[in-house]
Amino acid sequence: MYQEEEYLSLSGLQHFAFCRRQWALIHIEQQWKENLRTVEGNLFHHRAHDEQQRERRGDTLILRGLSVFSARLGITGKCDVVEFHTAAKGITLQGEEGTWEPYPIEYKRGAPKGHNADALQLCAQAMCLEEMLCCNISEGALFYGETRRRTVVCFNEMLRQQVSDLLKEMHMLYARGYTPRVKPSKGCNACSLKEICLPTLQRRGPVSRYLQQGMEEKP
Repeated sequence: MYQEEEYLSLSGLQHFAFCRRQWALIHIEQQWKENLRTVEGNLFHHRAHDEQQRERRGDTLILRGLSVFSARLGITGKCDVVEFHTAAKGITLQGEEGTWEPYPIEYKRGAPKGHNADALQLCAQAMCLEEMLCCNISEGALFYGETRRRTVVCFNEMLRQQVSDLLKEMHMLYARGYTPRVKPSKGCNACSLKEICLPTLQRRGPVSRYLQQGMEEKP
């Protein structure tokens, strides 16, 4: 079990699964730069995170921007949307009658990708909800803004184990304050941190040290 001060950002799991160096630049070195993709993504998530909205659609209760955490995984964050469907073997909710089954939904601005970073983030949300609500969640969905469709994600044991393994590695790197080196790839071109990352100069050490040296060299 992790202490609260050791919790990492749940959303960082998606960064880490996509690129360990990108995650370290953002969450260890506190480097960030916006581009069109990040701005559009923030606007897309802002609508999903409207915590004032609480909807009832028949047998479904919809909550937005629900805060979650896991002491076992050492993470904290927010779910874009969690639908609670009425279910005979579900859980009770304060202020609501009957029993309910949670169904997390994560909103993404683009289209389904060729890697499972988004699915890992969603699975981590489900694992947090399970720990908090003492329940089992078998699946959730990714909603992509480009296709305007849901992609169902099954939370099988393989995906859950990958979430646990990646988070252990994240905690280890964060504790060391270490920024990993990576090989440049096609994905670097779309990254908002490509100019900060400077992949061809990785052997010079942490980006923060490189930027500091550049400032000191200026007259």
